[in-house]
Amino acid sequence: MNIIYLHGFKSGSLSLKGQLIQAYCQQHSADQVHLPDLNMSPEQVLSHVGEMIQRLDEVVLIGSSLGGFYATQLVAKYHVPAVLINPAMRPWQLFYDLFDQVNIPYVVNAQWTLEHTQLDQLKHMAVPFVQDASKILVLLQQGDEILDYREAQRYYSFPLHQSMMITEAKGSHAMNNFVDKIPMALQFLSDCIK
Repeated sequence: MNIIYLHGFKSGSLSLKGQLIQAYCQQHSADQVHLPDLNMSPEQVLSHVGEMIQRLDEVVLIGSSLGGFYATQLVAKYHVPAVLINPAMRPWQLFYDLFDQVNIPYVVNAQWTLEHTQLDQLKHMAVPFVQDASKILVLLQQGDEILDYREAQRYYSFPLHQSMMITEAKGSHAMNNFVDKIPMALQFLSDCIK
């Protein structure tokens, strides 16, 4: 498999979860892990990752937080399987809540500034319901201190569009004990592309 890991907001290609997946695959499989830097506008992210999906064979996605939001949109367009880790549901609203109207544009890093037009991009690219729901595994922890896990539970369990979901008590937004979930996540993805 070619595993594309989509990191969350204020992270990058050296994110801890991405590194953990890569280290696991180097020890236990021949799977290739790709860790793109997603610090760019939402439209650029979907275009960049879309090009990767079209160029590679047997592509699967693992997305965390904002990366989980992007993965949901990419599954809808390219019909690839994905594992989502505490996915962001309405990131445009989350950013308005976190930074307030007056603090946007918000400088994320030297390469990327989050602007109002990009929040509109996020809102308009969001699919209204899960597509290819059977190809998505959602991992949630109720102790997520940034996102309300119940939003993801509602969205990914919508009638006729239900994804497989595992919700754990406690935990955190970073997904406590993620390393223990890697074998299960990779098995799910492998089963989806067979």
